Amino acid sequence: MNLINLENVAKAYGPEPLLDAVSLGLDEGDRVGVVGRNGGGKSTLVSVLARETEPDAGRVTHARGLRLGHLAQRDDFAEAATVRSVVLGDRAEHEWAGDVRVRDVLGGLLADLDLDAPLAGMSGGERRRVALARLLVPESDLLLLDEPTNHLDIEAIDWLARHLKGRKSAVLVVTHDRWFLDEVTDRTWEVVDGNVERYEGGYSAYVLAKAERARIAAATEAKRQNLLRKELAWLRRGPQARTSKPKFRVDAAQALIADEPPLRDSVELTRFATARLGKTVYDAEDVTVQVGSASGDGGARTIFERMTWRLGPGDRVGLVGVNGSGKSTLLRLLDGSVSPVAGTVVQGKTVQLAHLTQNLEDLEPSRRVLESVEEIRRRITVGKRDWTASQLLERLGFHRERQWTPVGDLSGGERRRLQLLRLLMGEPNVLLLDEPTNDLDIETLTEVEDLLDGWPGTLVVVSHDRYFLERVTDHVVALLGDGRVSMLPGGVDEYLERRAAGTAPKPARAENASVPAAKAAPAASAAAKAAPKPKGGQDWKARKELDRLERRLEKLAGQEADLHEQLAAHATDYAKLQELDGRLKEIQAEAATVEEEWLMLAEDLG
Repeated sequence: MNLINLENVAKAYGPEPLLDAVSLGLDEGDRVGVVGRNGGGKSTLVSVLARETEPDAGRVTHARGLRLGHLAQRDDFAEAATVRSVVLGDRAEHEWAGDVRVRDVLGGLLADLDLDAPLAGMSGGERRRVALARLLVPESDLLLLDEPTNHLDIEAIDWLARHLKGRKSAVLVVTHDRWFLDEVTDRTWEVVDGNVERYEGGYSAYVLAKAERARIAAATEAKRQNLLRKELAWLRRGPQARTSKPKFRVDAAQALIADEPPLRDSVELTRFATARLGKTVYDAEDVTVQVGSASGDGGARTIFERMTWRLGPGDRVGLVGVNGSGKSTLLRLLDGSVSPVAGTVVQGKTVQLAHLTQNLEDLEPSRRVLESVEEIRRRITVGKRDWTASQLLERLGFHRERQWTPVGDLSGGERRRLQLLRLLMGEPNVLLLDEPTNDLDIETLTEVEDLLDGWPGTLVVVSHDRYFLERVTDHVVALLGDGRVSMLPGGVDEYLERRAAGTAPKPARAENASVPAAKAAPAASAAAKAAPKPKGGQDWKARKELDRLERRLEKLAGQEADLHEQLAAHATDYAKLQELDGRLKEIQAEAATVEEEWLMLAEDLG
């Protein structure tokens, strides 16, 4: 059954049309992802489909009795609204509490919020979760979602993907989150130059189809070597959790990437990074950090307690954790803007740090974009290639005429790109990125990822974008609420598993919350409680084995640190570097196995 139909629809704001004679339809069961450049017309398309924006020409037809849910980018609520009034309206408690779907939505999105709390003063992430809950509680035939993952943490994004996959509603979603697109959608629409190009399959299939089109149209081999093929190679060679998901033809994919080199030459980048940084980058020893009031009124909160963590030359680390767990605080600890109350943080003597914060830095609004970059440096080397400021601006979406635009006229996404490029032009050897993907479209993200592939240095990334994290980093660490930094050999998937299984602390629930914890708790937590625990002699043996594993992990950590020092000492001996790198990978693999055994045993012991 057809739900919405567009016939020769046109819409323009200014001289360039965003939609030009577009004809398409949405049917029952459709799962469509919408991609395209920022400002290219994606949100306009959604608004026209929802009949909230009238087209300049053409016709929009809705099926009779269509139950439509529309999530806009902005969350608008009444001034005195509470969570309950927005999500549940005047429903009686016995009515919604007996509805499995409503309980699932409240438990998945609002478990840590008081239903009677006012929305005024809530964070962007909390308001977004309330808006999503309001949309998902009723039954719908079609959900139109414009950037639903904005302000959500990794756990909430994972829950939303699973929830949408389980609903019978048709779904159309606009998002820059490529992992989310692959999880939720099976068709892709690209809004480009006023048209809507249609592709079968989710994001991965879209990348293949577009790469094939480029290959067929290419007149030279140089044109064939493009970012789409490089990203396709990542999709095929990346983590197993990703490579099992694409639904495209394997033979065609393998033919495209047969001669594509690895994304990064890890040994070569480590050699360059070591030469620039030496053997010490950051060593945090027994560090305790508190934030909040220091006046003794009880407002101070301990974020890290006797935390030890080391960053070495060439490390590429993804940092995950729930909102408020201390991710940004850890970055500020490294850049020196937060001081520990105990312990020491040693910074290498050759460290040249650049920190991309979540706040857009103040730039002179009257300066031109190109001038703003060239005042840092006119030319830099990334990998084995020299780039001018103008060339890099072009890569990040600032075309020739846009490079002469005053900074004050830029959008939030453009200012974000400019801020990142100014940092890179300083040629730092340590880069801290706090939510770098905010406001960036997919095309710009692939350009940023490609730039970082050839950047030799130590990288720490905080992001809720799983695709970006897995793409640019080599391993993941987490803040699990125990005051320490925990290694996650299994990456983001392991983090979510530990959170769901109850082996990592969950966010504290607000007092007097109206959703009982028993109703909101996931089935995995109940299963974990029901599992038998070792007792008596078995308990003693298990704890003895746990101690043995801990000692083995400490020994392996020492061996890994020693190998990092040897890598630094033999930075110019390529053959020796290869030998040491092979040994390092063996030790890291063994450490991952031992840590997994430790985690399973620790979970059994409770």
